[in-house]
Amino acid sequence: MAELLYRLGKFAARRAWLVITTWVALLAIAGLGFAAGFSGLATSFDIPGTASGAVIDELEEQLPDFAGASGTVVFETTDGSPISDEQRTQISALVAAGDDLPDVADIIDPFETEQQRADRAQELVVGQTQLDSARAQLDAGQAQLDAAGQQLPDQQRAEQQAQLDASRQELDRQADRLGLGAELLGFADEIRVVSEDGSTALVNVAFTEPRMELQEESKNAVIDHFESEQVDGTRVSFSSDMAQAVPQLIGAGEIVGVAFAAIILLVMLGSVLAAALPLVTALVGVAIASLGALAFSGVVEMASVTPVLGVMLGLAVGIDYSLFVINRHRKQLLQGADVRESIGLANGTAGNAVVFAGTTVIVALFALNVTGVPFLGLMGTVGAVAVLIAVLISITLTPAALGVLGERVLGRRARARIGQEHHEDTKAKPMSTWRAVVTVIVAAVVLLIVAIPALSMRLGLPDGSSEPVHSASYRAFMTTENAFGAGANGPLLVTAALPEGLDEAEVLTAQVDVARTLAEQDGVVAVAPIAVSDDNTLAAFQVLPSGGPNSESTEQLVRDIRSLPSVADDIELGLAGQAAINIDISENLAAVLPTYLAVVVGLSLLIMILVFRSILVPVIATGGFVLSLFATYGAIVAIFQWGWFADVLGIHPGPILSFLPVILVGILFGLAMDYQLFLASGMREAYVHGAPARLAVAIGFRAGRSVVTAAGLIMVSVFGGFIFSESTMIRSIGFGLAFGVLVDAFVVRMLLMPALMHLLGRSAWWIPRWLDRIMPNVDVEGAALERRHHA
Repeated sequence: MAELLYRLGKFAARRAWLVITTWVALLAIAGLGFAAGFSGLATSFDIPGTASGAVIDELEEQLPDFAGASGTVVFETTDGSPISDEQRTQISALVAAGDDLPDVADIIDPFETEQQRADRAQELVVGQTQLDSARAQLDAGQAQLDAAGQQLPDQQRAEQQAQLDASRQELDRQADRLGLGAELLGFADEIRVVSEDGSTALVNVAFTEPRMELQEESKNAVIDHFESEQVDGTRVSFSSDMAQAVPQLIGAGEIVGVAFAAIILLVMLGSVLAAALPLVTALVGVAIASLGALAFSGVVEMASVTPVLGVMLGLAVGIDYSLFVINRHRKQLLQGADVRESIGLANGTAGNAVVFAGTTVIVALFALNVTGVPFLGLMGTVGAVAVLIAVLISITLTPAALGVLGERVLGRRARARIGQEHHEDTKAKPMSTWRAVVTVIVAAVVLLIVAIPALSMRLGLPDGSSEPVHSASYRAFMTTENAFGAGANGPLLVTAALPEGLDEAEVLTAQVDVARTLAEQDGVVAVAPIAVSDDNTLAAFQVLPSGGPNSESTEQLVRDIRSLPSVADDIELGLAGQAAINIDISENLAAVLPTYLAVVVGLSLLIMILVFRSILVPVIATGGFVLSLFATYGAIVAIFQWGWFADVLGIHPGPILSFLPVILVGILFGLAMDYQLFLASGMREAYVHGAPARLAVAIGFRAGRSVVTAAGLIMVSVFGGFIFSESTMIRSIGFGLAFGVLVDAFVVRMLLMPALMHLLGRSAWWIPRWLDRIMPNVDVEGAALERRHHA
């Protein structure tokens, strides 16, 4: 591999403009693909095979009007006064005019709904009055019959008594039905679409398509429709189901992060041209990866966060990988090497390490497909492709650009010192053993303390409360919560499978049985029957919980309802709704985390054993990663769930993004092994060349610390820029990656690992002889290449 990369590097330097033109052509092709194939991104997530998914499938078959996506339009008066008759008329007109919007199944007029509720209550009152009157008439008739006594013939008396009894039985049946209807209406008393003070109204929108298949254009059409005519004196906002924004690929925070990375590069390399080169090549790679991924959005369902993850990784590893090659080339130039020979040698040594480091990241990201979660597998694939492009650019475009720049990759002062640079291995000294022991203990204890909050991690998906404060989704969420209660933002949809052959009276009885059972559960505010299938075999209910969609009480309520036995011995319950779907997704992702961790760690251990030809080095490297991973989890919980520094960062505390722990495992493990590779390979190179084991640790650390420090700071800067994104999802991912790299690079790789390597001594490089004989020599350090080619 090293020899191949050496030749590739020399070719790229010699035919620089051909290589550069090829990458520009690829960028143009990606741009054309984006223009032709981009069709929007999804803001929701789904996992096939969940309990709520099965319920939705059942609804699609028997009650299709309730199987599609839904959203809420919130109207509120600007001064808090009740909505006037004129305003009602205007809102109702907007509702009526929206029936022909694309993919809209129905738009419910809140004022009609409240009027229907009032009419139903009045009907019950009238019905009760009529029943009481009929009973009074029957009682009068019975009294007359009793007074007549023996004056009537027996047959006539018996016939009249039978008529009275039959009428009384019918009245009893009507009274039972009326009582059941009143009981059902009572269970639904707290479910309202116009607030008690009359200042807020909820317009419910039902779509024909499921939420994962609903096009953004259809949601935007509803938003545009209700914003097209201003209802004087009111504000309109939209639930996050419809108005959750697709995050920007690049925003102000990301630009600031890249600017910090540029400053770090300038300080390290001392040349504007040299500092600009990693940035330019990384941006080219990011553009190709992002445009290429978005070009397939019309073919596969792509979540909005997917291309953002590709941008994050493409920028971070693209800058770092190019920096590794440039740094090696600059060192060789300072020692008097020929430009093209140095480029080839840098590509065969540092480029070789980049290939193996990138392979580790790519393996970890592609392994997301083993989770069985489609949107997570696609995220991993897009991220892996971004890293692959970054690797290819670092070993082709970077050498080509270096060939064009020649010695100008060095600043003027540096060019004046060419031929005066020497190796400084003689200055390296092993650390003392007591210092190594103290370092291991302190680093491990600190990481474990930071990890403590991870024990209380709760997983979920963002709701309207996590949107930016100035957004319409946040306003809609808070307005709904204040006017109708927290549960109105995340009602549950419960289905009841009824026995076959029930008549209307028996269906009503079954509905009441189900409603009673649901109303008895802790955390239930109200229950309302909303539909029964044509064959009377499936009934649907809306359940209003006391807590919001991400609250612990709602999560517990979902579990309680699912654990209920059959109602009346033969009615099975099912549960769906946005809150239930989010809980299902979170629980499924939490369940696949151990499997994914085992796959990633197992595959990467094999790669590291092959690279380092050691058993203990990969083991302690992995152990250090586990410490840094759980410390990262702890920091995320403290900030995003507990709310530490939430005001400073503008964060609304809540559950941790459900797929974040899985994503962090793959990305951080790959990046951690990058730094492990660049530091430990130098240690192994020194040890193989005859240095004592503990001195080899010092030599390798001294040789790699500056570039690893710069690379780590660059990654922290790039990932940290995403912390200030408008999207809470992007914020938590950016923070997790930035903090994880910070802890792993500077605490684990540059403190804990060298100390452990010192304590292990020669045993760090032990490997069974039989395994050593059968393994290929990958020579990641390029030592054999350096012996064959002298720069």
